[in-house]
Amino acid sequence: QVLLVESGGGLVQAGGSLRLSCAASGRTSSSPMGWFRQAPGKEREFVAAISKSGSGTKYVDSVKGRFTISRDNAKDTVYLQMNSLKPEDTAVYHCAARKSNKILPTEDPDDYDYWGQGTQVTVSS
Repeated sequence: QVLLVESGGGLVQAGGSLRLSCAASGRTSSSPMGWFRQAPGKEREFVAAISKSGSGTKYVDSVKGRFTISRDNAKDTVYLQMNSLKPEDTAVYHCAARKSNKILPTEDPDDYDYWGQGTQVTVSS
């Protein structure tokens, strides 16, 4: 069983930055990981994903060049550095992990087996 706990959310003005962390209990160093977000009244949306080693990443087009996903496998922690934040980035951000026998970091939330409770990010205009 893998438990994921997000932190680092908060209220920030447009143009500001936040760094989200996702700490895992249980071994996730062999798991592809992802960040998703859900705004009120909207479906859960893929944000970014990272491979087991950290060498492979993918992003939704709307955050490319602004967000960076990374991981520290020694600490079983995944990060999402968010710069140049916009009001439309406001959402609850969840991290997710695939089972360790999976290889690819994917964009489909149905591919992920473990989820954190989420952390609120609010960007004011």
